[in-house]
Amino acid sequence: MKKSDRFNRGDSLSKIILIYAFLIVACICSIYPILTILQVSLRPANAIYTKSLSIIPPNATFDNFRQAFIQYNLLGWLTHSLIVSTAACIFSVLVSVTAGYAFSRFEFRGKKMGLSLILVTQMFPLAMTLLPLYLMIINLKMTNSYIALAIIYVSTSIPFNIWMMKGFYDTIPKSLEESAYVDGASVFRSFYQIILPLAKPAVALTALFSFMGAWSEYIVASVIINETGKLTLPVGLISMQGQFSTAWGIYSAGALITALPVMILFICLSKYLVGGLTVGSVKG
Repeated sequence: MKKSDRFNRGDSLSKIILIYAFLIVACICSIYPILTILQVSLRPANAIYTKSLSIIPPNATFDNFRQAFIQYNLLGWLTHSLIVSTAACIFSVLVSVTAGYAFSRFEFRGKKMGLSLILVTQMFPLAMTLLPLYLMIINLKMTNSYIALAIIYVSTSIPFNIWMMKGFYDTIPKSLEESAYVDGASVFRSFYQIILPLAKPAVALTALFSFMGAWSEYIVASVIINETGKLTLPVGLISMQGQFSTAWGIYSAGALITALPVMILFICLSKYLVGGLTVGSVKG
């Protein structure tokens, strides 16, 4: 075996070791906070500050999860967030899927400018636009309204989603639609029966991003919704924090319960995500 071959093999082996070492460290950094929250949520109230390295602490109990529903309106918060997030997800997907297709397939006046303006809206953080949005909501008399909250979430999520859907549609050959037109199919039928099934990975990713953005958003929800009986989950969790003390076991249990819907949605859409994460990377 030549020295150059041995050198290349050793060099590739060292790269593989470095890659795996980096991935292991990244996984530890990502999983450690979650395991810590799980550990705190399983501890009894009188053992919150006990130091222990075990994931399942001694005398582990699910009492904190039970108390989260008894002492606080956690079920109501979950319901409110689920309503807002589902509505925002559905409307965001409908707008993004159709608008992305129009920008990808049709030529019309103002197309390039429209895409540029959509992209410009992503440069401004949501907190910067909070004041004009709040004044608009007041003028429309829609404060403490889930509809207003869902509209804001949709308006902030569709710019990125439209660009992502357009990038995926660009990878689908136009010849598929042209063949359908020759056979007598309409634009809507070719889109619904041919293009949309091929775009399932991008649609799944759009739905996941839209739902997650609305589910975990706090700043806008805390401003638009201020009635105690209408709080969404992020705002409700913050209200668990007391001025002088906080029941960290119950708070951690609530945080874990908050993550469950997103985890379930992620698992259901996982088979589409690998293709969806590469949307727009290759043009066919």
